[in-house]
Amino acid sequence: MPNVEIHRRLGERDISAIVELVKAAEAVDQHKALEDHAWIDLVQGGRKGVLGLVAKPYHSEAIIGYSQISKGTCNSWAIEYVIHPKYRSDPEIGRQLLQSALDEIRRQGGGHIHAWVAKPSPESDQLCNSVGLKRGRDLYQLRRPLPIEPNLQVEPISTRPFIIGQDEEKWLELNNDAFSWHPEQGDWDLATLHHREEQDWFDPDGFLLHEIDGVLAAFCWTKIHSETEPPLGEIYVIAVNPKLRGQHLGKAMCLAGLNYLSGKGIKTAMLYVEATNFSANKLYEKLGFKIDHIDRAYVADLGPATSKD
Repeated sequence: MPNVEIHRRLGERDISAIVELVKAAEAVDQHKALEDHAWIDLVQGGRKGVLGLVAKPYHSEAIIGYSQISKGTCNSWAIEYVIHPKYRSDPEIGRQLLQSALDEIRRQGGGHIHAWVAKPSPESDQLCNSVGLKRGRDLYQLRRPLPIEPNLQVEPISTRPFIIGQDEEKWLELNNDAFSWHPEQGDWDLATLHHREEQDWFDPDGFLLHEIDGVLAAFCWTKIHSETEPPLGEIYVIAVNPKLRGQHLGKAMCLAGLNYLSGKGIKTAMLYVEATNFSANKLYEKLGFKIDHIDRAYVADLGPATSKD
């Protein structure tokens, strides 16, 4: 059985070993092992409210599994985990990683849990159920080829690139207002945005803003995954000022982002959307997107640890 160690701040040697673990998993799965927020927290050494858990076989320093806990707002927690492909036949590794994560969250007072699994399987359901997690949110990854067909185009909307050092506060205000309901996207702060600006993939020219009378009305933030072959374009975040919904700004901004990606030579675009966001899914279907795969959140509500735990 593996030994699970809890690290509040990982050392350089641990981070290097986890990066290799993540690369091995991604090579097999053809999917990101950790979402952007988790990856940034890992490679930058973590932030307040982030814990890294590593699984090692007894009498070995090899890291064969990694789980990350991130604390959000309103007493919410996100868990992501990855297990080396060579060790996935042993469900005890994943069970111990998840159970250790849940135990640590209890020690910190408990709360609402989301544990994300990419391309879930019956085995994922069984593993998560074994530690008391139940199926919760499903997230679709949608894809479509580029360029956009002429019959889907609309009158272009005026946009400008995001300006670093000028647009952060107004963007954060709109983002957090538009995503106030969203567990991961609705509580960004300036430090979170600065972390994204520091990434190699960040391109302000592909971060499109639409203003009305000098007020930010909508945005479409694109991302190019140059590590894939061929490169993949993403509608990373898109939103409309809630006061301006119903004016078809979402469709126009999405097309602006897709056309930007196409102009960069990207042949396939993708985005993530909640399975229950029916209006957005209807729009994306009309724009030619189809489901590539599903990511799933397993959920639970935990109370604080007691003296008996």
